[in-house]
Amino acid sequence: MQTGLDHIILGIDVLDRGIAWVEQYTGVRAVLGGVHPGRGTRNALLALGPESYLEIIAPDPAQASPAWFTQILGMAQPKLIAWAVHTSGLAALADTARSAGIAIDGPHDGARSRPDGKTLNWKLFHLRDDRGGMLPFFIEWGRDSVHPAADAPSGCQITNFHLESPDADALSRVCRTLGVDVKIEPAKEPRMLALLATPRGEVKLSS
Repeated sequence: MQTGLDHIILGIDVLDRGIAWVEQYTGVRAVLGGVHPGRGTRNALLALGPESYLEIIAPDPAQASPAWFTQILGMAQPKLIAWAVHTSGLAALADTARSAGIAIDGPHDGARSRPDGKTLNWKLFHLRDDRGGMLPFFIEWGRDSVHPAADAPSGCQITNFHLESPDADALSRVCRTLGVDVKIEPAKEPRMLALLATPRGEVKLSS
C-alpha cells in the first residue's frame, strides 16, 4: 500500500483572484478544474509534479455557502488550508486508522464535474481531529479518473512541504501510523509550508 502527497489546497474567497495571484508569483496560470456539487466550492488546478498538484479552492457563486472549508468565505488573501495524501488502498488504510484508535469520517465517495463534461471520481476519508487541517485527508482516485496532475498546467514543482506545530511529536505519531512521510518541526504556532520551484523563482506558500 503506497501513500504520497497528492495535493495541497490554497483557499481564497474569490477564485479569479486566487488564479491571478498564483500566476503573478509563479508565471503559470491555473486552469479551471470544475465544481464540487453540493459542496458549495469550485477550483482551479496547477500541476506540481507527475502525481501532485496545487488546488486553488473558493466558494462557487452558483451554489449555497460552502459546506466544507467554510473559512474561505472571509479569506481575502490566499492561504494553505489543507492537504491530501493519495493511496492505492484506502479501505485498508481506514482499517489501520480505526485499529490504532484514530477516529475517521468515511470513507465517502466524491466527485467533481470538469468543464469538459467529464466527471472525476474518488473515495476519501478525513481524520475527525485533523488539527485544523494540519493532518491530511486521504484519497484514492477512481480507476477511470485521470489524475488532476496529468493534464493541469505544468512548469512548477513542489520542492519541499513540511509542518510546524507545538504538538510535533503527537502529529508525527499519527503520520507514522498512517504511513505518511512528512517532516514536522516543533514551533510555537501550527503552520503548513510549501516551497515551489517556478518559472519566476522560488515561491513559498503557507497557512
